[in-house]
Amino acid sequence: MQHKIIVTFIILAAILSTGSYAQELPDKKAVLEDMRLANRYFIEKWPDPGANIVTDKVRPSNIWTRATYYEGLMALYGVDPQEEFYEYAVDWGESHSWEPAYGGITRNADNQCCGQTYIELYLMDNQSERIQPIKACIDAMVNSEKSDDWWWIDALQMAMPIFAKLGVIYNDSGYYEKMFDIYNYTKTTHGTSGLYNPDDHLWWRDASFVPPYTTPAGLNCYWSRGNGWVFAALARVLDVMPADAPHRNEYLTTYTEMAEALIALQRYDGFWNPSLVDSNDYGGKETSGTAFFTFGLAWGINDSILDEDLYKPAVIKAWNGMVNDALHTDGFLGYMQGTGKQPSDGQPLSYDKVPNFEDYGLGAFLLAGSEVFKMAPDTADTTTLINPDPSVDELFLKAFPNPFRDFIHISFSLQEVADPVVSLYDIYGKKIFEEKAIADHGRNEYHLTWHGTRPDGIPVPAGMYILQLKAKNFYKNKVICKLK
Repeated sequence: MQHKIIVTFIILAAILSTGSYAQELPDKKAVLEDMRLANRYFIEKWPDPGANIVTDKVRPSNIWTRATYYEGLMALYGVDPQEEFYEYAVDWGESHSWEPAYGGITRNADNQCCGQTYIELYLMDNQSERIQPIKACIDAMVNSEKSDDWWWIDALQMAMPIFAKLGVIYNDSGYYEKMFDIYNYTKTTHGTSGLYNPDDHLWWRDASFVPPYTTPAGLNCYWSRGNGWVFAALARVLDVMPADAPHRNEYLTTYTEMAEALIALQRYDGFWNPSLVDSNDYGGKETSGTAFFTFGLAWGINDSILDEDLYKPAVIKAWNGMVNDALHTDGFLGYMQGTGKQPSDGQPLSYDKVPNFEDYGLGAFLLAGSEVFKMAPDTADTTTLINPDPSVDELFLKAFPNPFRDFIHISFSLQEVADPVVSLYDIYGKKIFEEKAIADHGRNEYHLTWHGTRPDGIPVPAGMYILQLKAKNFYKNKVICKLK
C-alpha cells in the first residue's frame, strides 16, 4: 500500500510539473490560427456589426460588451492586418455614427468604451467624425470638477485608455490630469478608503464588496474579471502614455504590484478562479479574467517591464490552458462567465455553456493572443501570415499597425504608374524620412515598411508624425503615432 501511495504521488507530481512548469509556447502560426478561429466564430454569428444585441432586452451593438470585442479585433488586426477586419470595425462605427452607446454627451464609462476603437480607426484614417463625438464626452469631463464617476472598477478599462489616447493625439496633459483625478478617487476614496487594497495589491469590485463583506470563508472577495479589467486598463494606458506624462509612475507601480500578486494566485491548469483568493467560492476555470491577466502579463514582458524568467511561465500556462481547455474546434470559448459583478454570477461554468454575452470574453482572448503572438517563436512562413491586402484605391493610404512601436507597414495602389514618393514629417514640419516607392512585381501596388528611424538609423522619439504620399498631381496625408 505504501509503495502504491509513493508511485501515485510521483505520477501526480510529474503531471503537475508538466502542466505548470514544462510547457512551451506555440509558434506564431499556431497562436494566430487560434485567434482567427475564435474571431471567425463570432463574425459568422454576427455578420451585421450594426445589428442590435437581443438578450433579456434590446441593446445597441456599441455597448461595453461589444466595444471590448472591438478592442480585441483591433489588436488582432495589428498582427494580422486583413482588410476584412478593418472593414468590419469601420462598418460598426459608421452604423452608430461614431457616437457613444445610446448617443449624446455621456460620463458613463460603459457607454464611452466604444471610443477606444473609434480613436484607433481615426488614427488609421483621419476623418474627424470618427473622433469628435467621444472627444466631446471626455472634454466635458475634463472641464468639470466631478471626479467620482468610476465607482466600479470595470470602468477603468472602459474609459482610461480613451483619456490616454486623447492626451497623446492632442498633446494635452489635461486629459492625463483628469484621468488621474477620477482614477485616484476610485483607488483611494470610494468605499471610504478606496477600492484598492494596498496590502493584497488587488481590487474590490465596488464599495459593496469592501469589508466587512467577505467570501463564505471569511476572505476578501476579489473578483477575477474585475481585477482583469483594471490590469488591462493599466497596460493599455501605459502602452500609449509618453514616459514623461504626469502620473505614469503611479500606474506603473500599481501594475507591477498587481502582476506580482496575480501570478501567485494562478491555478495549476493556467486559469484563475472567479474568486481570486478563495478557491471554494465558485472556484474553477474562468476564461475572461484569465484572458485579461494573460494580456496584461504578456504585454509587460514584451515591453520589458516584467521579468521574462519570472512571468513568462504564467503566460504560457494561461494561453495553453485557454486554447486546450476552453477553445472549441468551431471557435467558441467555454468557461466564460456571463455579465455580472461577482464570482457567483453566471454560475455554474462549463466547457459547453454559452454565456449571455460572448463578445467581451472574445475581446479579452484576442488582446491576450496579440501579445502572446509577439513573444511566440517564429515559424518559417510567419511573414506570409501578415501580408496586407493591397486592394485599396489610389487615394486610400493605409498604415498599420497605428499606433505602432517597432515598425509600421505602408501600402497603397495606383491606377497608373506615377512614381509615388512617401515622406514623413514631425509635428513641426521637418522631414525625417523619404522614400520612392517601387511597385511590386510590375503591378501598381506598393508596400514599404518604416522602422521608426531617421536615415542615419537613429530611432525617432515617440509622438505624432505626418505620413504623406505624393504621386503626379495628387497627395494624401495621414497622422501616425509612434509609441515609446
